[in-house]
Amino acid sequence: MQNSLTRKPIEIKISTVVAVAISLHEASIPILAAALEEMTAGSPDFFDDEFAVIDVEAIADQSLDWDALIPLFKANGLNPVAVRHANEQDHAALRSHGLSIDVVNKPRSEHETTLSVPTIAETTAPEPEPTPVATPEPQIIIRNNPALVIDTPVRGGQRIYAKGADLIITAVVNPGAEVIADGSIHIYAPLRGRALAGATGNTEARIFALTMEPELVSIAGIYRTFENGFPDLAANHPVQVRLNGDSIEVSSVKSTG
Repeated sequence: MQNSLTRKPIEIKISTVVAVAISLHEASIPILAAALEEMTAGSPDFFDDEFAVIDVEAIADQSLDWDALIPLFKANGLNPVAVRHANEQDHAALRSHGLSIDVVNKPRSEHETTLSVPTIAETTAPEPEPTPVATPEPQIIIRNNPALVIDTPVRGGQRIYAKGADLIITAVVNPGAEVIADGSIHIYAPLRGRALAGATGNTEARIFALTMEPELVSIAGIYRTFENGFPDLAANHPVQVRLNGDSIEVSSVKSTG
């Protein structure tokens, strides 16, 4: 009886969902099917069951067969969750498929990562997934690697995600930036943006930084903000963030030597 009284019916935690953006330049289902077939070389796990946001701005004046288009993407390992720049007359059909309407009130950021589905003439043979490199792109996804290393400043509005790995950053994480890792996050510079470690539920993940001035930190979905100021810690020592039960603990990392 005590557990039923103390357990919360609903808990809200920080969750990270990374979606690819699909920019359509054709409305023809056969053309899109052929382009996807050539792009993926028929591999059913080419997109690894990724969430997808469909952008139809380039073909806003054309009619789309959503009853055929959505199953086409799903058959190729893409799970549409929202549509951007959709015509108002299509909203009811999209909602009937369980898709959200992504309303865009301003031009897309220059940092947005998109997946363009080309026509047959534009399609090239699939290439192996490239080894991640340190770039200022907003979303960097890696698989089966121990760590992702970023050695350039992370600007406001950027998002960097180390999928299935730790994230190591050797430059400042600026306000408005977001760094995410399924493992731990190591920042050998000031952290002034948002840092989310253990994004898939790893409660042992930690966040380390030489200087902590974050907007938000999160471990395994449990988060903490610092509107009332950051804890008073020992000067000139790196700081770590970890979980202590269901609470975020912030402490200095002191040498034992």
